Amino acid sequence: MDNQNLEIEQVRSQLSSRTRAKKMKILVVDDEPDNLDLLYRTFRRDFNVLKAESGVTALELLEEEGEVAVIISDQRMPEMKGTEFLSRTLPQFPDTVRIILTGFTDIEDLVEAINAGQVFKYITKPWDSGELKEVVQRAAATYDLLKQRTEELRRANSQMQLLTVLVEVTQAASSSEDILAPIAKAFSKSFHTDGCIVQLMASNSLIETQGIYSKASVVENWLSEDPLATAAIATGQIQSSLNIPQDPNLNTLGHYLAAGVQAHLVIPIIYRKKMLGVLSLQWQQPCNLREDELKLIHLSVQLVAIALSSSQITNNR
Repeated sequence: MDNQNLEIEQVRSQLSSRTRAKKMKILVVDDEPDNLDLLYRTFRRDFNVLKAESGVTALELLEEEGEVAVIISDQRMPEMKGTEFLSRTLPQFPDTVRIILTGFTDIEDLVEAINAGQVFKYITKPWDSGELKEVVQRAAATYDLLKQRTEELRRANSQMQLLTVLVEVTQAASSSEDILAPIAKAFSKSFHTDGCIVQLMASNSLIETQGIYSKASVVENWLSEDPLATAAIATGQIQSSLNIPQDPNLNTLGHYLAAGVQAHLVIPIIYRKKMLGVLSLQWQQPCNLREDELKLIHLSVQLVAIALSSSQITNNR
């Protein structure tokens, strides 16, 4: 295993201890209290179940709670029909999967709703509990797949933007100082960090030349005091703590507490065995990084190293 894959594996091993994923949220809507309670009891073991007694109340609940995986709604309700309620959720929550419960034959409404993409499935009342559970499980799996594909597209777009910025910076490199801030911003945007610092080195020590990007108006550079940065410089390898509050070696350090940083990744920037600087990615919540993200970070840091080396060569001419 080469050094790059070894470093990725070391960071990835931290992710194997993630907390178990939270239950998916579903919303059940019915104006009959007995039906509402029955739906709640049917699904509470497998899902985080929200319930509402009307379409109006359900819309208010969604405003508070945000997106849910599945909505199960009765069709015939006094204030608002189920199909009308579901149609009003579509613009804000397009990935949510919608199921209608109907106790009467209203083919026109149902066909229109299905054709408009508002309804995944309709179930006649009284429903069979086993059938409904199976339909909801399929609906939840459909939602999960939709979210994965949406995330893959977002990630691919974000990665392309990052690489485009880095290539442009590399080609236009005139001085190290000019390219550090755009690099920090590009990394922060791509990996959704709360802060990013790119700091240069000379004689194996950090120097004042730096580029900083932060979601906040001001971020303090404390890398010279940071044990992860120190270790990255000493070993030439990536260093990370992706859940600082649970890390006994880091959770009492003053600069982490002051900055509200709960996850930190430090990557050495190396060109032809010469360490040019370090890249610091900081999050204010414990962080999960996929293997493909870690590989992208390595690839991108190599481009940064080329850009920095190119600018230094130009400046020395």
